[in-house]
Amino acid sequence: MAKRAAEVFGSEPNALKDGKRPQKSESVDEVGEFEDEFEDEFDSEDEIFEAGADGRPDEEQEAEESRDAMDLDQQTFIPGRDHLAAGETLSPDTSTYEMLHTISTTWPCLSFDILNDSLGENRKTYPATLYAVAGTQAESRRAKDNQVMVMKLSGLGRIDRDRDEEDSDEDEDDEENAEPVLETKSIPLNSTTNRIRAHQTPPANASKPPTTFTATMTEAAQVLIHNVTPHLSSFDTPGTIITPQQNKPITTLEMHKAEGYALDWSPLFPQGKLLTGDNNGEIFVSSCGDGGKWATDSKCFAGHQSSVEDIQWSPSERNVFASASSDGTVKVWDLRSKSHRPALSVVVSNTDVNVMSWSRQTTHLLATGSEDGQWAVWDLRQWKATQSSSSPPPKPVASFNFHKEQITSIEWHPTDDSIVAVAAGDNTLTLWDLAVELDDEESRDSAGVEGVPPQLLFVHYMEMGKECHWHPQIPGCVMATGGGGFG
Repeated sequence: MAKRAAEVFGSEPNALKDGKRPQKSESVDEVGEFEDEFEDEFDSEDEIFEAGADGRPDEEQEAEESRDAMDLDQQTFIPGRDHLAAGETLSPDTSTYEMLHTISTTWPCLSFDILNDSLGENRKTYPATLYAVAGTQAESRRAKDNQVMVMKLSGLGRIDRDRDEEDSDEDEDDEENAEPVLETKSIPLNSTTNRIRAHQTPPANASKPPTTFTATMTEAAQVLIHNVTPHLSSFDTPGTIITPQQNKPITTLEMHKAEGYALDWSPLFPQGKLLTGDNNGEIFVSSCGDGGKWATDSKCFAGHQSSVEDIQWSPSERNVFASASSDGTVKVWDLRSKSHRPALSVVVSNTDVNVMSWSRQTTHLLATGSEDGQWAVWDLRQWKATQSSSSPPPKPVASFNFHKEQITSIEWHPTDDSIVAVAAGDNTLTLWDLAVELDDEESRDSAGVEGVPPQLLFVHYMEMGKECHWHPQIPGCVMATGGGGFG
């Protein structure tokens, strides 16, 4: 138990000093009587006992405090909309979290990806462990400090809501409340990372780990492919030394004339097939062939009038992909098209379409996030290749304008086709449940708070949030990155 200083309830008439024994105190009668200056204020000892600090009965004070507390509860603070007064700070309500950690790095890592591991599916035990890769954004004058970070995060303990403060010292050694540990292996880069994504190739031998590749789009308009398998293995093999050769990219793709942010690995080509899109609106396909050699198609896919902001392979059709652009459109493409032109094109926003996510569970659903803070869900079955000018454009099956700044990341839950995670420039990360439906008599606001849809499950404050990803093996675990580090 925690130690505390002993309370002093009284004092010795004459404390021991210099080894002397205490002396007998003088009689009170010799001191005389003291005048009680409060004798007119309180008529009895009972009255003194019942009065509070300000002289009012405790019952009256408690009633007022209860009224004040109710008034505070009714004023819901919404990050991104409400603003803190001078001297105020936000503190998370830990009762709403199963696990909550923040981790800082030397340089901001505004793009990252979570890796599958061999620790098991559907993990619910703590402390948790996860593996990830990230790319840094160092200051321009220190561009040579940039790197790809291969990370192992362990000791991710759960929040113990039942722990009593007096028992905190006894619980410090509890494994579930372990301190988080970040281990990293760095791969030097000479340029800022715009986007990084990982891909794993199944091993030929079940006793060996999968081969893990990363693709990094840089500010220098290059796409660097690294094999980070030895870096991951070194975390669990003490004494392993990563050689300079292992830090070099296995290939560097230089087909783009401008930098870009759109990048995605195909989930249906185990050997490795990569889509990349740039600020000129051009999209290239690169593949890993026999012997591990990479090749890029000489002809790009063109059709956007502005930069390609995001790109996604279809989770079910190996030759189909979609792209989102700052021209306000989402286009769907087929690799087999000789014209390299889009098969479908739909205007989904009057502003830039920054990000999108293709549902892996319900593959006709596509979620998009735009510069104006709006995000929407689209049913691709309603999109037509030959949309006449007289017919109305497709409408989203769901649309939300809760966020007041640009949407920076959006991702479907890996196993639940109704749950979506959204990050935005208003310093919030939100979770949504599209399965919530409204009856005619129900309010369109949550708990009477204006402008908060009932589908909104959760709001987490995160400074300058840029990307968020669900962990595919830890149910309900979301990892995000922003200007203040990882969370």
